[in-house]
Amino acid sequence: MALALVAWLSAVASDGRHGLRFDSPAADSDVGWEQESLPLGNGWFGACVFGLPYRERVQITDNTLLIDGKANGVGDWTTGTGLTSAIDIRFDFGHDNDVNYERGLDFDTARAWVRYAAGGVSYTREFFTSYPARALVARFTSSRPGALAFRVRCEEPRPRARTENDADLKLGRTWSVRTAGGDTIDVDQHFDYYAIDYATRLSVETDGRVAAKDGTLSVEGASWANVYFTGQSNYRIDPKVFIEPEPSKKLAGNPPPRPDCEALHAAARAKGYAALKDEHERDFASLYGRVSLDLGGSDADRLKTTPQLKAAYLKGEPCPYLEEAYFQYGRYLLISSSRPGTMPANLQGVWNGLYYSPWGAGYWHNINVQMNYWPAFSCNLAECFEAYAAFNAALRPAARAVANRFLSRHAPENVPPEGVSPNLWIVGVAVYPYCIQGMPGGSSGPGMGGFTAKLFSDWWDFTRDALALERHVWPAVSGVGDFLVRSTRDYDGRNLAVFSASPEMLINAERYIYPDCAYYNTVGCAFDQQLIDETCRDALRIASALGTNDAVAASLRAADGRFDPIQIGWSGQVKEYREENYYGEIGMYRHRHVSQLMALMPGSAINRSTPAWMDAARRTLELRGDYATGWALAHRLCLWARLGDGNHAHSLYRKLVGEKTFANLWDVHPPFQIDGNFGGTAGVAEMLVQSHAGSVDLLPALPKEWAKRGSFRGLCARGGYTVDCEWADGKVVRYDVRGGKSRPPVVMPPKSAEGIPAPTGLKLDRATMTLTWKGARAGITYSVLRNRRSEPGYETLATGLAGCSFVDATARLPDEDYITYKVVAEDGAFAYKTFSRATELDKQRYLNMIRTRGGVEAGAPWIPTTKAPEIRMEDLD
Repeated sequence: MALALVAWLSAVASDGRHGLRFDSPAADSDVGWEQESLPLGNGWFGACVFGLPYRERVQITDNTLLIDGKANGVGDWTTGTGLTSAIDIRFDFGHDNDVNYERGLDFDTARAWVRYAAGGVSYTREFFTSYPARALVARFTSSRPGALAFRVRCEEPRPRARTENDADLKLGRTWSVRTAGGDTIDVDQHFDYYAIDYATRLSVETDGRVAAKDGTLSVEGASWANVYFTGQSNYRIDPKVFIEPEPSKKLAGNPPPRPDCEALHAAARAKGYAALKDEHERDFASLYGRVSLDLGGSDADRLKTTPQLKAAYLKGEPCPYLEEAYFQYGRYLLISSSRPGTMPANLQGVWNGLYYSPWGAGYWHNINVQMNYWPAFSCNLAECFEAYAAFNAALRPAARAVANRFLSRHAPENVPPEGVSPNLWIVGVAVYPYCIQGMPGGSSGPGMGGFTAKLFSDWWDFTRDALALERHVWPAVSGVGDFLVRSTRDYDGRNLAVFSASPEMLINAERYIYPDCAYYNTVGCAFDQQLIDETCRDALRIASALGTNDAVAASLRAADGRFDPIQIGWSGQVKEYREENYYGEIGMYRHRHVSQLMALMPGSAINRSTPAWMDAARRTLELRGDYATGWALAHRLCLWARLGDGNHAHSLYRKLVGEKTFANLWDVHPPFQIDGNFGGTAGVAEMLVQSHAGSVDLLPALPKEWAKRGSFRGLCARGGYTVDCEWADGKVVRYDVRGGKSRPPVVMPPKSAEGIPAPTGLKLDRATMTLTWKGARAGITYSVLRNRRSEPGYETLATGLAGCSFVDATARLPDEDYITYKVVAEDGAFAYKTFSRATELDKQRYLNMIRTRGGVEAGAPWIPTTKAPEIRMEDLD
């Protein structure tokens, strides 16, 4: 079939096919919340529905409610305090003899439902959280008139255990509940540490009778009942909450939340259930309905329970429906947890059913918060990023002080004078709604700022939103770029980060055995150098789009090209550290982070125009391995997709969906972290469309499992384009690229090399510089390529070789640190190997050390010729 550029389904409606299904309720426990509950959310708050016939539970989360000061540096934040569960809504139905039970969550309508029969009566429950109304709405019905009866009350969440001194840490939480007007429950809470006030209102309307007593509403003789819930805290996203040092004064002057809560509630109830549902579904569909994905999922699988699908999937059975659903679930979760005007999605989105949330449910800036928003742009949800953009704008005044403090410690000569560098900013790993916890140091280097700036660059690249460019993108990107250049120093002709750390990489990693475990701090590691390089290039592009050439742009232009972001090591790997030779000499061999590949994803410096770097990235991933926690599998998925290896990417997708998700498809870190969901969705998008290399690449990493037929509609590409595509037998049969200011170059799927053997057994005779390899089939010719000094590409030494040997007469190992040779079969299959001056004995010593000790025998940080600053392990404030 000939290719055609057509305008088909430009405005895509939701396919209405995907969701979660269960034939039993969630357990009424912390485990049940994490693994089985159904998440709803409108950005303003999250709600988890358990579906319990006897005593239904709906757990509410508000991302502004921090229980104590541990997220502000008091005590040990790693023990899991900070954000707390807001409130539990309990509905006592008394149905303990239910039959024909089922419950589910429909992604396309963002609606949870429960159905069962008891005593010969059929009962239904429906729940949704409306973004326009800022309300939770529920409707209960019975098939027999007058058979519906229940009691509803609000319960204060309680800690399972507590050993802290409440008075010292100001853990005070007060709770006041009252009934009002006969059908309404009001709850007011106060949290001492940050002086947070939180007000909620719940009311019931019904065709039956409602009675109120002691904070409980009783409904009897009803056929239907509608429940409305609203909540509001006195938190506002404002620079003062980050600047004010006294916790109890951060919210001073903000209006009390009770009037706003009651006004929202009155408006929702006046609108009524039917109108609210219609408004909610239209609002949600305006985002969710932009993208559809068809991998061949069947209606038969749609009718199975999610645990049934996962059990079969774990056995190796194909399930296109489950793979489609997981992709769309990430989009559902992002819409539900991050909307304009709300708090951004944190480590758990907008859902936390625990009194003490893991890691305080904060905003981790060494990959987690960035991964949260990877699908925002490729998956046509750019509006969802606005929540983080507003949050970032509010924290930047305080983050400027963090940047100056960092420079004063590590590069005092680069502290800007007063009035210079107006957008300068940086943050440490952990940020909370009320504070920035420290500065880069200890576990992660300053490249975290560039990691975050990449989100803003992508916002511009994918949307071409001129207003966002001026108001948000340039201030954020230029401010980080300005800081990052100032955080470097000239070392032997290269600008290197004066303090550098690859995120969470440990030396002496057997931390439960050896007490001297420490984060590895150095100068100019790959994580920092690659993100500094990316940010500098992005900032210069954005400055050009704005037509600005201010002092910051001039300084970035002067430094551009001096960051030396990629170095290839003796194992053929992208080096994580400049002082590294063989892979794994420093730190943990199978570490969850793959921080030395920032230039591959989310960056773009490693791409098909840099084939030697691409091969080194592949080698790095092979050595790092596929075993990882949930979000780290998602990152690996994205990286393999960027390499164009759809089969390996799909194998990781199967691991993520099958092994690293709970029954409700939440990501398993463990515990639950939502970044794995978002990263998995972004990874599927990267398999289907890429646009970081200057073109729109269709199906760049299509796996054989999806090759027979499929389609997607509504994914986005850089340049402001929206893309639809249909394929069959691995070939594009129809596509549409629309939007943007010009027609982009479109690249079709790469030719498959499956079934054609690659050369193997590549060796070098060092005395004669003779390369030999094994060919697997007669009639194939070979090319020999060479890379020296970590150049991005290869030199072609020979082509059309019929034999399996070649003498390199133009290079000698004593004159080089290392040489990488690559032998390519005519079809594009290849073998490559790095040869260095180190002896085979040296290599074996390193490999033995890695195998027996996990790579812990690392020496002192690398010191270049230019004097380096003192590296201090206590640099995490």
